[in-house]
Amino acid sequence: MEYKFEKLQVWSLALDLCESVLGVLVHLPDMEKFNLCSQLNRATTSVALNIAEGSTSQSDGQQLSFIGYAIRSLIEVIACLRIIRGRKYPVPEDVLSTFENQVDILFIKLQAFSNYLKSKK
Repeated sequence: MEYKFEKLQVWSLALDLCESVLGVLVHLPDMEKFNLCSQLNRATTSVALNIAEGSTSQSDGQQLSFIGYAIRSLIEVIACLRIIRGRKYPVPEDVLSTFENQVDILFIKLQAFSNYLKSKK
């Protein structure tokens, strides 16, 4: 069975992000294992979970709320990336740049989806 959220492009992008974050996490120092690593992984996962949960909503307004939660979680991912850059952790530039690009694309798509849902009200 295919679920509604599996048909959404933002879901597919969020799922890709969940996989890509692992490439960043492996380069962070052990001292960040229970702090920044955990937070970045949970925030990335939260984006995908909120998209999925919102797709089962009974109304566009309810789905819009969950897309809003997904956007907030994505902002948390961005904040974690800024911390990683600020602390100059040894994440290869190509890995970090690729991940940031995925985040930027997903952010734009989620904003567009949010605007679309708002326009239907």
